[in-house]
Amino acid sequence: MRLLERTIIRLLKNRPFYGQFLLQFRRRAYQGPKAVAVTLSDAIPTLMVAEQRFALFSALEQQALLEHLVKHILHLHPCRRKERDPKLWDLACDLAINPGIEHLPAEAPRPERLKLPVGLAAEEYYRQLLLIPQLGNQSGFGHGDNQADQQGTDKSDSDSSKPDLRHTQPIDDHQHWQEADRTPAPLSEQVVRQMVQSAWQKDGDESDGELHQIIRSYLAPPTIPWQQILRQFVGTAGRVGRTTTWKRAHRRFGQSTPGIRKQQYLNLVVGIDVSDSTDTRSLREIFARELVQIARSRNSRITALYAGSRIQQISCFCGNPGVVDVFRGGGFTDLRPVFDYARKMQPRPAAIIYLTDGYGPAPEASDIPTLWVLSADGEKPVEWGLELRLDDLMEAP
Repeated sequence: MRLLERTIIRLLKNRPFYGQFLLQFRRRAYQGPKAVAVTLSDAIPTLMVAEQRFALFSALEQQALLEHLVKHILHLHPCRRKERDPKLWDLACDLAINPGIEHLPAEAPRPERLKLPVGLAAEEYYRQLLLIPQLGNQSGFGHGDNQADQQGTDKSDSDSSKPDLRHTQPIDDHQHWQEADRTPAPLSEQVVRQMVQSAWQKDGDESDGELHQIIRSYLAPPTIPWQQILRQFVGTAGRVGRTTTWKRAHRRFGQSTPGIRKQQYLNLVVGIDVSDSTDTRSLREIFARELVQIARSRNSRITALYAGSRIQQISCFCGNPGVVDVFRGGGFTDLRPVFDYARKMQPRPAAIIYLTDGYGPAPEASDIPTLWVLSADGEKPVEWGLELRLDDLMEAP
């Protein structure tokens, strides 16, 4: 999409952090009712652009629309809706971020049009919107008195104190935000945190005071316990299988046929770098204990691949593993063999967890969700994948 690429290039020149951050988004085909959309799908920020609609806006408006999407992700808006009314929450999120973005299209919702103060959080705007009758009552959402106003009915001077309801629809498409509910919010936050840190390292020269405040919160050490991140990552990797059971009647054939029960099972690959730089027994053991504890709590199959420049040993654990082998190696590291092995496995693994220092050639991309567990002085070898550090493991209570 050349038009999108040109807009991102302008962002890289004018708002470098936004551009670097946006370059890390996954992209997906989109033919929706709006020009742009964004969501968190399996914890990954995902960008969608309808180029023909996008082309209807000016160059400055196109850049502003992308800034709008970036701020939705920085504020984790798709994850924060919870049980709130989707329409009001969508509007509240736009009201929270639009005042700080220049050159947005004229139809973009703004708090001053609704007689609301500028600078509130989305949750605060949501509470305020519930108090506006035409919005709080869903039967009148987006219409109500607005129809009469648009038909040119006479207004008294007192009408200037009433909210203007002509622009209460989000400027972008929020219908895909429901995808964010499939992944625990802390895991999505950790992915965004790492993307922010990567973008900031490449170009942290940003004068936006509001943006600095958000970025500082992401650059600070995470408060999420590493065990929680690991469990949530493994939890999202579990896939749904089917098994028969006589305890449940078949919906179609009744008691004469066993029913069907969904069953979660875990098919996981654990890559273990056996080079000298990661041969720290205490760190490996504390990580292995947590992983085994997770495996015991569910139907699982874990394939451990001990690898340096090649795969040197393979161990498989099914059900409730009680013993984890220890293999010691050495030499240089090549991270690619583990991914090559995983891609050929049947059934295909749901995720890869790689314990390594990160120093070695790695695949340019992988469609298998990956968690890089790095040593204290290690370095994430590629931009994709989620990251944990072994020093975090040692500091955990």
